Amino acid sequence: MSEFLQGGKPPLILASSSKVRSRLLEAAGLAFTIQPPGLDEHIMRQAIGSTGVLGPQDIGEVLARAKAEAVSQLVPGAFVIGADQVLAFGGRILAKPDNMEAARKELLDLSGKSHTLHSAVALATNGGTVWAHSESSTLTMRKLTPQFIGRYLAAAGEEVLSSVGAYQLEGLGIQLFEKIDGDYFSILGLPLLPLLDALRREGAIEG
Repeated sequence: MSEFLQGGKPPLILASSSKVRSRLLEAAGLAFTIQPPGLDEHIMRQAIGSTGVLGPQDIGEVLARAKAEAVSQLVPGAFVIGADQVLAFGGRILAKPDNMEAARKELLDLSGKSHTLHSAVALATNGGTVWAHSESSTLTMRKLTPQFIGRYLAAAGEEVLSSVGAYQLEGLGIQLFEKIDGDYFSILGLPLLPLLDALRREGAIEG
């Protein structure tokens, strides 16, 4: 499949250690290598968010660009994909939980309410971003009991700590929701259709 799409094309790199993003690209038939950017996302989020100038959607795009550009500077000529997600809820931004107790508290906060998930992706080459895009989705959790949340976390395991909101929609996390408005791929962490279109326009894959 990759020879059909990428024969003779520049290398493609995913600047992320996300297993879900990797699986989405693989399923789309792309051949790529993985090279995490090595940035301290927690510090970057704090620095960007503390200014109060950027909204959640902009923060996601700034971080996606930074990840793509950081790796792109190390591998000239390659096309590098960076991505980020920001969860906005009640006037604040929720980060990935540090531990299972933090995950429990986040789910209790989100229970029975709606939140917005901003998913951003950027494409960089030779150290600069050539394209960036973000999409917003609204997700409404059903009313969850503390007992159900405890059972869910026990069943899902510490994998939930890699996701903002402590849920993974592609797995058991779908059990937490009553309504979802938005693109499925974007909710998983990668606005895939706009990304594929950009890769075709930039000549990174066959049109």
